Amino acid sequence: MNAKPARLENIVTDKGKVPVYATGVVDQPWDDYSDVDHGVWKALYQRQREILVGRASDEFLQAQDMMGMSPDRIPRFAELNAVLEAATGWTIVGVEGLLPELDFFEHLANRRFPVSWWIRRPDQLDYIEEPDLFHDLFGHVPLLMIPAFADYMQAYGRGGVKAHGIGADALANLTRLYWYTVEFGLIRQHDGLRIYGSGIVSSKGESIHCLESAAPNRIGFDLQRIMRTRYRIDSYQKTYFVIDSFEQLMDATRPDFTPIYARVATQGAIPAGDVLDSDHVFQRGSGEGWPTDGDV
Repeated sequence: MNAKPARLENIVTDKGKVPVYATGVVDQPWDDYSDVDHGVWKALYQRQREILVGRASDEFLQAQDMMGMSPDRIPRFAELNAVLEAATGWTIVGVEGLLPELDFFEHLANRRFPVSWWIRRPDQLDYIEEPDLFHDLFGHVPLLMIPAFADYMQAYGRGGVKAHGIGADALANLTRLYWYTVEFGLIRQHDGLRIYGSGIVSSKGESIHCLESAAPNRIGFDLQRIMRTRYRIDSYQKTYFVIDSFEQLMDATRPDFTPIYARVATQGAIPAGDVLDSDHVFQRGSGEGWPTDGDV
């Protein structure tokens, strides 16, 4: 009998938190989920679906419904894969926690999305630092049903493998692109700005803050601008970038990024809350409540 896979979280030391990485793929131990685990899924699912009506993009909500997710129980990866693979050729693979960058990129490049098998505890409903099953399944996986976004994610993975060979600066630029699109992106649809980023759709507070608060900037998508822009990992974002369509993301990843990295390297990083004269500004944020340091 195979041992139950581990639940890997950050280690807290006297010098701060240290991330722990795993590299292997694991089977989802579905029969081992407790009633508490299923209850956490239900509470989070119901809360977020209620909040996201009128806030999340129509395509996200429709894709989630097409996958057959419900609040009744934690989904089985195998059942989701039957739907997902038929739609776009992607599959979910179970992991124990964070993956090293190159492993993550290689999964994406081969149309595999890593999902942490474990779900947060009841005391972590409002915030958890690591990506857990709810963040991954509820937030990330539905968008893989959308062909243009599915292609974008594969292109991103291939670009990540290449950037890993170029060096740390290229990886930093590419990480910012992922952060401001896949995790914290907004999209403009016919009836206004909507959410698609998984870090937002899986968060009660940020789902409201990103659209309704006067504090953050909302700026039109610009590839090189995003690659230069620092971000927040410990608070709501100071700036959100807005795409016009998922096809726009795919078009942005078609060129070779190597000369783009070289240009960005000569221009320097932009603080997370700055607004440039060249920006397409949907809203210039008030900056209320912004921390004064800590940009990554």
